Amino acid sequence: MQAFRSRDFRLLWAGQTVSLVGDGAFLIALGWKTTQVTGRASSLAILLMLHGLALLTTLLLGGALADRYSRRLLMIASDLTRCATIGALAIADASGHLGYPLMLALAFVFGLADGFFYPAFGGIVPLVVESHELASANTLIGISRQGSFVVGPALAGSIYGLAGSPAVFGFDSATFVVSAALLALARPRAFTRESTEGTWRSILDGARYVASVPWLWIGIGVTSVVLMVAMAPFQALMPKFVEEHFHRGVGAYGTLFALQSLGMAIGTVLFGQLQPQSRRIVQIFGFLALNDLFVIAMALSSSFVAGAVFMTVRGVFIGYAISIWGTLLMKQVPESKLARVTSLDFFGSTGLVPLGYALTAGLSQALTPDTILLVGFSLAAFLWASPLVVPKVRLAA
Repeated sequence: MQAFRSRDFRLLWAGQTVSLVGDGAFLIALGWKTTQVTGRASSLAILLMLHGLALLTTLLLGGALADRYSRRLLMIASDLTRCATIGALAIADASGHLGYPLMLALAFVFGLADGFFYPAFGGIVPLVVESHELASANTLIGISRQGSFVVGPALAGSIYGLAGSPAVFGFDSATFVVSAALLALARPRAFTRESTEGTWRSILDGARYVASVPWLWIGIGVTSVVLMVAMAPFQALMPKFVEEHFHRGVGAYGTLFALQSLGMAIGTVLFGQLQPQSRRIVQIFGFLALNDLFVIAMALSSSFVAGAVFMTVRGVFIGYAISIWGTLLMKQVPESKLARVTSLDFFGSTGLVPLGYALTAGLSQALTPDTILLVGFSLAAFLWASPLVVPKVRLAA
């Protein structure tokens, strides 16, 4: 792959790969541990809602800072903060002092640190590779991200079974140290900073740019609603869904997410091979609409094997679509605005997710996970397809 010619990209990629393996393991352990601690399907939804609110609190500020200061140093600071937070979670769990209130508090702190990391990461990639290597870089990042979420859940199932959740949390904490150390060795090139005065004025300048690009602001708006009605219930209810629908345990739960990530890695590789140059917006929204049909099929099927296949195919569509989206952002958005646009993309897309978790927590008291997932993903499939009726969006790229 072309992007691997860059030493700085190799360092960035290696650090993120290690960190993402830890995250993949952590999310599985956290979901199962939360459900064990409280015994309620709503508990994970509330925890994820708090994390989402914290992320939104710092996300726009993180984007503004990353367009004015060192993106590398912001990422290192975020990594070290998250290391300390997950380390505290591991210690509390190992000592028998981990209760639900502490889990909520640590999730909030973790979310605050996340808000500084994501815009800086979105803005640093074009600073470590050449423009013609961006598609290659995004393909490799996608393979790393999705491959890590194949390995991570598999590790979580093994480590959790052998040593318990504290070992999984401790492992994830250590991966942030590795990521920070490799980032410290990288030397991304400088970029021209705009002379915008003030943080809020800088954020508003980025928002004006987003508002001027129809495919961008419409895509962010649709994503926001879809993540609220489909993704939030999916993340929060999957432990209960696997337990009640397929009558299986944490290993099966991890397997489904691992296979989805495997599919996403395959979709990312397909993008890297094809690198489409036309009808890219149609492909993004069309494939995202198709992915939801496979979640519906899984919710209607009583076979775990069939559900695993559906999750894998779903991942292929998602991986391909988000690779196109990420590459379009990096190629079409000016470098001086990229971190802010990334933060606005993330902020707008996830802005309603905390509400989605809150609604899921309430609905789960009256409805089964199957019902919530069926309704949510049916609506999501329709929403993904809706931007394609707008000519300025459909014909944009």
